[in-house]
Amino acid sequence: MSGRLLAAAFGLACCLALPADAQRRKAQTEKDTAVHGVEESIFTDGMKYMMMDEPAKAVPQFEKVIQLYPQNPAAYFALATAFLKQGKTAEALPHAVKAVQMSGGANKFYVLQLAELYVKQKRYADAEKLYEELIQRSPDNMEYGVELAAIYLFDDKPDKALAMYDRVEKALGMNEEISRQKQRIYLKQNRLDKAIEEAEKLVASEPGETDYLLEGAELLISNARNEQAIGWLEKALKINPELPQAHVMLAELYRRKGDLQRTSQELNYVFSNPNLEAESKARILSSYVNMAGKDENAKQNAMKLAGELAKAHPADPRSQIIYADLLMQQNKKAEARDYYMRAARQDKSIFEVWGAIIQLDSELNQMDSLLAHSEQALEIFPNQGLFWYSSGNAHLAKRNYQEAVSALEEARRLLGAAASEQTASLLLAVNAQLGDAFNGLGDHARSDEAYELVLKSDPNYEHVLNNYSYFLSLRKQKLPLALQLSERLVERHQTNATYLDTHAWVLYVMKDYTKARTFLEKALQDPKGVSGTILEHYGDVLFQLGEREKAVEQWKKAKQKGETSDRLDKKIATGRIYE
Repeated sequence: MSGRLLAAAFGLACCLALPADAQRRKAQTEKDTAVHGVEESIFTDGMKYMMMDEPAKAVPQFEKVIQLYPQNPAAYFALATAFLKQGKTAEALPHAVKAVQMSGGANKFYVLQLAELYVKQKRYADAEKLYEELIQRSPDNMEYGVELAAIYLFDDKPDKALAMYDRVEKALGMNEEISRQKQRIYLKQNRLDKAIEEAEKLVASEPGETDYLLEGAELLISNARNEQAIGWLEKALKINPELPQAHVMLAELYRRKGDLQRTSQELNYVFSNPNLEAESKARILSSYVNMAGKDENAKQNAMKLAGELAKAHPADPRSQIIYADLLMQQNKKAEARDYYMRAARQDKSIFEVWGAIIQLDSELNQMDSLLAHSEQALEIFPNQGLFWYSSGNAHLAKRNYQEAVSALEEARRLLGAAASEQTASLLLAVNAQLGDAFNGLGDHARSDEAYELVLKSDPNYEHVLNNYSYFLSLRKQKLPLALQLSERLVERHQTNATYLDTHAWVLYVMKDYTKARTFLEKALQDPKGVSGTILEHYGDVLFQLGEREKAVEQWKKAKQKGETSDRLDKKIATGRIYE
């Protein structure tokens, strides 16, 4: 008999020789081992899905484990975790409860998971009880007192939170975040002195840490303890004389006291610091500009510092923007635009800067610049209706009517897709300008359509009431409508020379010369608003009323003013009108 067969025979003999109960125990053990092996394999598959961030696939695996071995708390914990990762709090909760019950609360991770679920369901009292038992079970769990204090706060129990924070600090030592949280609670309870005590504890814990002094000073300033704040800031500057934020805060405190000399002294110290980056200086200056408010001396000092900063750091866009903003406030539009342009050259991606540039081009009535800058802005922001609108305006002013229509129609498309109060207002302006551009092309049907769209939304839109009625009068079409529109305009603006002239010209075309004369003479009462066009129209009306010499006199005045029709010279030469 070979050695292998002998061994087998020996094993068989041993088995046959076992008593019957021993055989049963062995069979049960083997069965349990087999079950546990399958259980472990399925559990491992579930964990793999969890690691792959596929909790939905892990759920059936953990459920199979529970079916095979329903007394396994780890399986309930894992199943609750899988549901929790899917945001299914209600489904997770019973399994988390089971895990804690089966472990007798001895596994802190099971307890923490259940507490988290209770908090999500706003069952704060249940969560508090779990944490309290966890902390009571072992001093090593005191770190969880921070979470318990947070739950007390959720449950509107600030005094319990404070007591728990004290216990944590006593057990684990002082903690910066706990101290800050206690400050917040004390401030909410209007216990300012206790909040300041916490700030003092932070300073005492690290006497050389200036951040704690600055934070404490901010706390004091926000609660009108200005003199005390100055003391804290001076302590910080003794540790580090170059702290820019301390100098800025001191500058503001001295400004509030009316000590502008000390204010300027503190700020000048900051800006003379060569180690401070331009970006930091710009941020500080921006803060100071906001502080200055209506204080003229402070505003002048801010302007001086901003100018120096912009010139010293030409490559820093924020420095250029701050100075440009201040120039805008002083109505120095051309200078402001130049500095905005400097900022745009350094960083082309700032939308607000391009918006300011284009606004200033328009206010300065510099259409070539408006067109060039609109095109540059569109290279970076091709989907911004505002920039297509400004491009269309510039083309319209230069009488490039087809280009104006193309730009304005693109603006209308983009603005129509982004509905808001602001875009609705801009959309009216776009359609108003489209009416002008189509009129320039001689496409009167589309011009009228654009104007009507505006009036449908705003029946008193001045630009459209004026231009639509005037263009209708020039075409001698829809004259009753033109009269209605121009009447509406002058009823609302009884001293505006341009609008009075428009209404007068509609009356002139309708051959109501006496009324036309009345409105033109009202227009002439505003010397600043009188244009060559108004004077020429007045001459035309006088001619139709038989006052030829006075008519020629007005035509000559019109020639001196400019902006007249190409028939004016012939009128003057012959003393007659040529329609």
